[in-house]
Amino acid sequence: MLASKRLYPLIACAALVTAALAAVVGQIGPASYADPLNLPVSEYAVLDRGGATSLMLASLGVAALAVVAALRVARARVGLPAERLTLVWGAGLILVAALPAVLPAGAMEAVAQAHHLVAMAAFVAMPAAGGLMAARFNADERWRPVARVVEWLALAGGFGLLALTYVALPGQGVLIGLVEWSLVGIGAALTAVPAVRLARPSRVRSAAPASHAVLG
Repeated sequence: MLASKRLYPLIACAALVTAALAAVVGQIGPASYADPLNLPVSEYAVLDRGGATSLMLASLGVAALAVVAALRVARARVGLPAERLTLVWGAGLILVAALPAVLPAGAMEAVAQAHHLVAMAAFVAMPAAGGLMAARFNADERWRPVARVVEWLALAGGFGLLALTYVALPGQGVLIGLVEWSLVGIGAALTAVPAVRLARPSRVRSAAPASHAVLG
């Protein structure tokens, strides 16, 4: 059990570091005409033939799944809805990264549509999960120190969704890449906060039985 408590947070942190490095490399790799500010992240990943952007998305997805496992092992009462939404966020990123490889090369329209739907589900799930986690963290003395950070990140994600809705509809896609990259960054930060907290178990182990009773 102790090994699991340490393993999952370390996997999440390693995946986050990999994602950060891949994001930097991904800005160099695609064709020169690819504009990261005006292309959706999923389309930019398709143009990145080196695969760095897809690796970034997949790594973030793995980090999110590892954080859910770590929270369960640590018995952090974040609630089933928050867990499921985090799983949607993580699985959605992995699917966005994998779709170009698993769908036929001639089905670009299908790839684009699937990318759009999966990415939107992930972007909606992320701030919702953060908001639910913030409420639970605030009620648990072990997690209260990071509750405000998670709350502000979830709020930023909510405003990011409003911005994404605007640029995707009346904004005609102008700067949609900038908004989506911002949401990816916020999602990475929401994943990193519990991952780093759990990677330092001395901060979380002092669980008072009363905190479990309050959150049960």
